[in-house]
Amino acid sequence: MRFYTKTHKHYCGIDLHAKKMFVCILNTDGVVLLHRNIATSPEDFLKVITPFREDLLVGVECMFAWYWLADLCSQDVIEFVLGHALYMKAVHGGKVKNDKIDSHKIAGLLRGGMFPLAYVYPPEMRATRDLLRRRCFMVRRRADLLAHVHNTAIQYNLPEICGRISKENNRNGIDELFPDPEVRKIVQLDLAMIDAYDNVVGVLERKLETTARRHDWHTLLLLRSIHGIGRILALVLLYEIHDINRFESVQDFASYCRLVKCSHESAGKKKGTGGAKIGNAYLKWAFSEAAVSFLRHNSSGKQLVEKLAKKHGKGKALSILAHKLARAIYYMLKNSTPFNLEKFMATA
Repeated sequence: MRFYTKTHKHYCGIDLHAKKMFVCILNTDGVVLLHRNIATSPEDFLKVITPFREDLLVGVECMFAWYWLADLCSQDVIEFVLGHALYMKAVHGGKVKNDKIDSHKIAGLLRGGMFPLAYVYPPEMRATRDLLRRRCFMVRRRADLLAHVHNTAIQYNLPEICGRISKENNRNGIDELFPDPEVRKIVQLDLAMIDAYDNVVGVLERKLETTARRHDWHTLLLLRSIHGIGRILALVLLYEIHDINRFESVQDFASYCRLVKCSHESAGKKKGTGGAKIGNAYLKWAFSEAAVSFLRHNSSGKQLVEKLAKKHGKGKALSILAHKLARAIYYMLKNSTPFNLEKFMATA
């Protein structure tokens, strides 16, 4: 956990919502200079902070609508920090909770040097990252439709559908396997939606790859040098990591990727683990997929996992491999060197 510890003359805490935002401004002595509920608009925000623009720090809890505020502060050269929502327990732990109290607490955390920081993703690549996340959402919905076709066949005790229906050529005539006209219509709807997703996702993937080459072609090539990482996983890693230098150590990077368990201890006694949802879920997915893909046509990788599985079990062995791949990628990007399979296997 990182805290913002720099001192300023004015501290502005904002409880941000889609249509309204409660603004609280404190001075260095903790005196409330302004406490007001305003419309969520750049004009109103700049108007209320005008008397306090000198050495002003703006802080807001991370939620879906922070993009415009971060960009506005960047354009007007106002210091802006983003608060990690899961770490800001002071906002959610009070007996009474409302927007006015929350904004004052956020300002107080800024002033006291206890404001937990989240990463403010720069706008240059942010929209492309969100577009890539949208692609992942659509692919999962497509997978749900494919599973529903198979489940419908099982539901009516029909012969198992042969072939991978994720391939367009293997979907011809599948609806004719269902004798009931209403059930056949359900399957036809599923297949039509799968075809639509195929068209949209195909165009989107080509667009994303073209944009990624313009953003950071060198890093994309480094990621593609890893055995088993194709163009989609490389894109996810590129945009979710963004800048490897924002992680001070490889341990910080592995923790951000949700690849380590965080122990809870008190009075020398272990109380289990926690923090499973703190970190980047997309990187967790990407490294889990990369660990499985790494084993394809890779005899040395399979031997490593088999050795780990004898001690930890297969599931834990794949998690360890994902962790090792994350560590390798950290040093690859730090040193700007391609993946070396022999060196990786020797150290693993």
